[in-house]
Amino acid sequence: MPTVTRVVLAEDEVLLREGLVALLGRFGFEVVAAVGSAPALRDAVEAHRPDLLVTDIRMPPHHRDDGLRAAVALRGGRPGLAVVVLSQYVQSEYASALLDSGDGRRVGYLLKDRVADVTEFAGTLRRVVDGGTAIDPDVVRHLLHRPRDPLAALTARERAVLALVAEGHSNAAIAARLHVTEAAVGKHVGNILAKLDLPPSDDTNRRVLAVLAYLRGTPS
Repeated sequence: MPTVTRVVLAEDEVLLREGLVALLGRFGFEVVAAVGSAPALRDAVEAHRPDLLVTDIRMPPHHRDDGLRAAVALRGGRPGLAVVVLSQYVQSEYASALLDSGDGRRVGYLLKDRVADVTEFAGTLRRVVDGGTAIDPDVVRHLLHRPRDPLAALTARERAVLALVAEGHSNAAIAARLHVTEAAVGKHVGNILAKLDLPPSDDTNRRVLAVLAYLRGTPS
């Protein structure tokens, strides 16, 4: 029998919060707490020790980045806590702050307005829980236009592949999107890892490190 993923959900809009509770339950997640403020978020995570935290960035009491700050602080004590933040805005510094927490794994940054496919959303949550990274494509595109490009050694095709890796796609999915073979994608990924001078380790970890280098703006 598959392990149930236990979730703390933090969202201050009541209708959206209740809708997400129902959605997560439909896909087999167990919502152990659904709260509406950053202090309640912290208390719920400490009390329930969930596998996954899904939180809005802007929450009470200050309605700024309270949800994100709480998530980052919690990952400081529990680096393995999976966190997916939901936002209405493209804020690359928020994505960087999240990626800088813990070991950089098990994090996601999704734009609310782009979550249109509920099955894909549920799949993204599971991928993050399993150790992946999922960054909204709009955030990735925003980062592509930084004034200073720390990844100048990469070719245009390698940058396109790395952008899709950052979004959380597998080699097979990237191949389908770029209309190339999976072997070609594997070669591009290998070149990216070599150019970023990433230390040998398991392939999943190296892909995460590549995404971190891409989003943080400095090669590892």
